[in-house]
Amino acid sequence: MPYAFLSPAIVLFALFMVVPIGYTVYLSLRRVKVSGLGLGAAARVESFVGFANYRAVFADGEFWHSALRVLVYGCLLVPTMLGLALLFALLLDLPRARARRFSRMAIFMPYAVPAVIASLMWGFMYLPSVGPGQYLLTLAGGHPVDLLGPTSIYFSVANIALWGGTGFNMVVLFTALRAVPSELYEAARIDGATEWQIAWRIKIPMLTPALIMTFVFSLIATLQVFSEPTTLRPLTNALPSNWTPLMKIYVDAFARDDINTAAAASVVVAAATLVLSFGFLRLVQRRAFGAES
Repeated sequence: MPYAFLSPAIVLFALFMVVPIGYTVYLSLRRVKVSGLGLGAAARVESFVGFANYRAVFADGEFWHSALRVLVYGCLLVPTMLGLALLFALLLDLPRARARRFSRMAIFMPYAVPAVIASLMWGFMYLPSVGPGQYLLTLAGGHPVDLLGPTSIYFSVANIALWGGTGFNMVVLFTALRAVPSELYEAARIDGATEWQIAWRIKIPMLTPALIMTFVFSLIATLQVFSEPTTLRPLTNALPSNWTPLMKIYVDAFARDDINTAAAASVVVAAATLVLSFGFLRLVQRRAFGAES
């Protein structure tokens, strides 16, 4: 009977997760060879090539440059996003905090905006001729700032993800804070601890598992960034078509018609995400979950 109840979810998981992953691995081990002009049924022959596609991915300089750009993007985004989420959660958890429900909704609402819509909105605000910030800066006697330049584009793309992701992480951390027994806070206040000391010595240590979880989620989202830079590309020349690994995979698969190399790169990105996430969890497992193991 349990398997009967689980069977719909198992079937959907197999059809939309396991089968596509397996088919991607299958494609990554094959290569289409084109003879002549590529016309006719016999002109395109698919054959098994082993790990040749993976060797091509690792030897591709564009792939490594895109990975380096994502690394810079992640170093800007993840610490800032988790820091703001933690700050907002701690402020909302203060005994004297007012309008908590409204504040939670206001901080969380940007997360409900789709990434494409948020990218379009921010993209037009980044334009010197459209953005209100640029106009106000000019009125104040300043010079317009190129927010879509080669260097500033990292901050601009990270800002879009920051605007949307801080609220989600704040809700996770605030929920974890509400689960901490209030007796701990009362005992600390009786001992003369200030709210800052309570936050630093009690709340943040108790939030360690939640912080680890949000970090892993943020790491996975960072490695898979695609919508924001793709949406901003028509507005600037600072974003090449292969700015991130997923953008390069998209170009290889649908612009260059090299689906096999794109499949191999997809497997590499998925494996890197798994290794980094699992490695980080193993690294902090004893500290975060030592009491439960």
